[in-house]
Amino acid sequence: MAQRPRLVFLLNSAQRRLQQWIGLQQAEASRDGITAPTPAQGGVLFCLAREDGATMGQLAETLDLAPSAVSGLIQRMEALDWVARHPCPQDGRTQRVWLRPAGLAQQQPLREAMARINARLTKGFTETELQTVARWLTHVQHLDSGPHHD
Repeated sequence: MAQRPRLVFLLNSAQRRLQQWIGLQQAEASRDGITAPTPAQGGVLFCLAREDGATMGQLAETLDLAPSAVSGLIQRMEALDWVARHPCPQDGRTQRVWLRPAGLAQQQPLREAMARINARLTKGFTETELQTVARWLTHVQHLDSGPHHD
């Protein structure tokens, strides 16, 4: 009988290696004089491309990040002039985040980079296999929100 895969180990290892590989891609871009967005910054840029003026809370929820992490992320992106934060007119306690022209200019290179990364990640897998992987990863994302079975 085949040994069951060590899913937790494989997931953690794959995540670390993917982050390292993406870091290498960013380092190469930096050597070429390009300020490439981090994966988290890319997530913000993609979110704002769909819904410019999103609240900090909406970004945190969409990106599955803690609100405090989003705050620091947005501060760093403001320093790059990719986004601007402004108080919400309806509720001054709420901050909305808007794309700036420099952030908008990141969209096409970011889409191209994501296409290259996704092509590399999916090479050699059938659409059916990829759908199974996606279904499993989505299942893992929602472990804490469903009924608990031991």
